[in-house]
Amino acid sequence: MYRIIAGKWKAKKIAAPKNFDVRPTTDFAKEALFSIIENKYDMQASSVLDLFAGIGSITFEFASRGCKDVTSVELNPKHTSFLNSTAAELGFSLNVSVQRGDVFDWLKKFRNKKSYEIVFSDAPFETEEKKYMELISLVLKNKYLKPNGVFIVEHQSRMKLDHPNLVDSRKYGNITFSFFEPNPVEDETDTDSIEITE
Repeated sequence: MYRIIAGKWKAKKIAAPKNFDVRPTTDFAKEALFSIIENKYDMQASSVLDLFAGIGSITFEFASRGCKDVTSVELNPKHTSFLNSTAAELGFSLNVSVQRGDVFDWLKKFRNKKSYEIVFSDAPFETEEKKYMELISLVLKNKYLKPNGVFIVEHQSRMKLDHPNLVDSRKYGNITFSFFEPNPVEDETDTDSIEITE
């Protein structure tokens, strides 16, 4: 079970079937994360890509806060079915596009098709560092981020993701959010770097 923290469905509890193997982001960490995001981005004007969407803890937090364009990528068919039914229940069917597939394959298939202000990833905690590096490379090198965008990776705090585009990291207990800026835009000198402030 998880809780939507703010927005249209503030305090709404979402309960998944008991046999679902999921690990929703904790309320404490999620609240801190969205405080950072909303300090920089207008939710109603932002597009979001939620990778490893699970049962929608992050997806529906964005939608509840007014985001009208959320793409959620999840491999488990039970989870994608739950995402679709929950989106319908909450009235977000037009706001949330659920895509079933392996995240790495999906990112390769749709490279250079669409860019987002915010890309979020919550890969399984057992994911190896080299797979995180592959994930970061796929997002940054294939124009998934707009020039003012940010890629946020949730991972175990004991893992350090050393990368040239890493601009900040925030630790909340055993999880850390690492923030990555887009690659420089070719032939443009006016590309603002991302400042993470609370």
